[in-house]
Amino acid sequence: MNPLFGKFLVDIARKRIEGKQLKKQPITDTQIAPVVNNIKVEISHAIKEYIFIIFGVFSAGFGLNGFLLPNQFIDGGATGISLLLQNITSLPLGVLLLFVNLPFLLLATRTIGVKFAIKSFIAITFLAIVVHFVNYPTITEDKLLIAVFGGFFLGLGIGMAMRGGSVIDGTEVLAIYLSRKLSLTIGDVLLLINILIFSVGAYTLSIETALYAILTYLAAAKTVDFVVDGVEEYVGVTIISKHHEAMRLMITNKLERACTIYAGKGGYESNASGTDKDIIYTIVTRLELAKLNTEIDKIDKNAFIIMGIVKDLRGGMIKKKPLK
Repeated sequence: MNPLFGKFLVDIARKRIEGKQLKKQPITDTQIAPVVNNIKVEISHAIKEYIFIIFGVFSAGFGLNGFLLPNQFIDGGATGISLLLQNITSLPLGVLLLFVNLPFLLLATRTIGVKFAIKSFIAITFLAIVVHFVNYPTITEDKLLIAVFGGFFLGLGIGMAMRGGSVIDGTEVLAIYLSRKLSLTIGDVLLLINILIFSVGAYTLSIETALYAILTYLAAAKTVDFVVDGVEEYVGVTIISKHHEAMRLMITNKLERACTIYAGKGGYESNASGTDKDIIYTIVTRLELAKLNTEIDKIDKNAFIIMGIVKDLRGGMIKKKPLK
């Protein structure tokens, strides 16, 4: 590490510790070391997040300027509202992106947090600058290609921005807020918002444009899912069986996956205390489910199995064990 940068981190760490101390006391190296480590983690994560945001902004800009905007296409969400207003009023899209998202960002300060809102404002402002000043080439005039690939690059941008801890489309914030107030899921709220946008688009532009906009939205939404959740979809599997030790060995040796063992008791038996049994939990990809089910049936066809989609993973031994 650069000595000047190291000194800079130590100075910041000292100020943080002094700010938390009620009385001014000597600060030891033992106190400074973990704080410096925390600052390093924060800086490395911030750099990675802003790289995601920058990549996402340029990708979304390409989807807008290279596909949707030159052909008067619209999308869902705040971006769709901005494109719709641009087609009606001929105002610059960059300006509209800022003004349309501003109410959602103000709501984000209450719903999610000030830090998130500030980062999202930076991302949206950067997107507005890119859309206004960067001259992307018009890729195609084929309506189907515009809808699919325009949605793909826009969705890629939105997903990368979300990976960076921000949004470049503020309707997700409104969906989170309304889902807490109403008996609706976030997906339901987003669907209602987009139905309204597409209905206005059908009335002001044309039904054909609105139909292509739905296709654009679906392409963008699916791309966001791939970027945020990962192309390799994981499934969490809980196995309850009398042959739990054989199950454990099968998962660790044949599938080369890690697993976690929970101590449990059966609650259905007539015995009030229940029967002690180990509960196995493991994570596999969708492609490995068939093999896992086959191996489970070899050991115990009556095993009780619970499966659920895992949205995100971090730490632990997620990938297969390295071969010896």
